[in-house]
This record gives sequence, structure tokens and C-alpha cells, in this order.
Amino acid sequence: MASEETISLNDPHTPHANAIEAFTIALPSIKAAILKSRHDWDKHEPKMWSRARGIANDDLINFNVDVDLVKVRSASTSYGTIILGKIRIPAINDEEGEGFIHVRIHDPPNRGTEDVRFHSLFTDEGKSGSESTWRAIQTLATPLEFFNE
Repeated sequence: MASEETISLNDPHTPHANAIEAFTIALPSIKAAILKSRHDWDKHEPKMWSRARGIANDDLINFNVDVDLVKVRSASTSYGTIILGKIRIPAINDEEGEGFIHVRIHDPPNRGTEDVRFHSLFTDEGKSGSESTWRAIQTLATPLEFFNE
């Protein structure tokens, strides 16, 4: 299994055509995962998706990879390529600025992009001083770093 210590991600950059193609293939799974994550977290810790409060599900997943995939990173592994993406959520633009989700997809070796699979969404369960923080929607300034969720 990949970890931050066992892979070497390239620097964040604007997506090339192959990354856009890979995220487009995974798009239905990404959108389904967003809705499932929001639904599940709203039952247990509504703060996780609080920046989306009041936004309809259809509006939350109304994004286009061609326009809204703004940064990517990738790393090779023995079992394919890990690709991280920062996707803008156009419906979210609040006092923190535009909203973004961080997505991890996987492209197994030797087949092209037709077998690209969604892996996970980054949901940040952290600490700010003594306070717990929950954040599924990131800011533009949030670094696109490896995550394994």
C-alpha cells in the first residue's frame, strides 16, 4: 500500500490532457462519493461539509473537470499511478473564498485510461490548537498533498 514515505509525488501543476481524461472517466464515481460523504458526515459530524450548508446536492456536484480541475499531482507505484486532483466547486464561494475538493484516483498499469478508478476524497479531521476541525471543502491555499482515506 502506498504511503507518503513510499511514493514521490511530482509538483502540483495545471492538468494536462491525460489527467483531464482520467478524471473525466472517474467523474460519476467522484460525484457519487461527494454525495455519499456529505450524507454520512451530516449524520455524525455536520461540520465536515459545513461550507456546503444550504447548497443543494445537484449544485454541489455541478462541476466540469475540463474547467474546474485546477491542480494535479501524480506518483508511480508498483501497481499503477496515483493521481491527486484539486477540483473547484463553483457553488461554493464564501468568506474563505472558492471551495475545492481533493480527490485521489488510481490508474492501474498497462491499459490506458479506461480502467481509471476513483479512490477517495480528502476529509480533513484535524486540530487547530485545542479545537477539533473538520473540513471536506478546502481553500485554494490548502496544499494538494498525499492522503490515504
